[in-house]
Amino acid sequence: MNEKFFDLKKEKQDRMLNAALKIFAQNGYAHASTDDIVKEAGISKGLLFHYFTNKIGLYTFLYDFSARFIELEMTSSVDRSDNDYFSIHLMLKKAETNVMKMYPYMVSFINSCEKEDIIEALSVVSDKKDIVPNCVEEIFKHANTMLIKNDVDQSKLTEIVNFTSAAVMEKVLKENPERPEQYFEDMKDYLILLKNACYR
Repeated sequence: MNEKFFDLKKEKQDRMLNAALKIFAQNGYAHASTDDIVKEAGISKGLLFHYFTNKIGLYTFLYDFSARFIELEMTSSVDRSDNDYFSIHLMLKKAETNVMKMYPYMVSFINSCEKEDIIEALSVVSDKKDIVPNCVEEIFKHANTMLIKNDVDQSKLTEIVNFTSAAVMEKVLKENPERPEQYFEDMKDYLILLKNACYR
């Protein structure tokens, strides 16, 4: 973590973070331009590099900050007394929505890193790539799946939820990024539909 960055005013921190998250999420590491990031943030390139030295330094900071921020939001948003499979999914979507209210592209950025193929980018986040997946796995350890029909492949069901989430998030970020609640509302509808189709 770059501690001196946190000495900046919160508004400037968030402008820089949100600009970088957006550019990396939309373009991937190779095609993300620091020129585009500073333009989006309304700052000088000198200020950006004062805190992060270079592009890979910024990317490393972003990933570490994002993974831990999302992990904290997920663990604090999930009610462990409710172990229904679909309720847990919905609580996680609520957590993602809460993240998007502060950092609209943060979840999208973490998801985009899963598809990254640039060795330089992969190497600096390799020891942190399991933070969010391990958090989700831990939350689902006690999920009650007894009501799911026997002929439903649960791993494929989880993939359907994940694919749907990614598509809905992309649509919201493209059409209405200032209203992250739309992501939760749409995902709630899809999860209800899946629950009705998959439960006994």
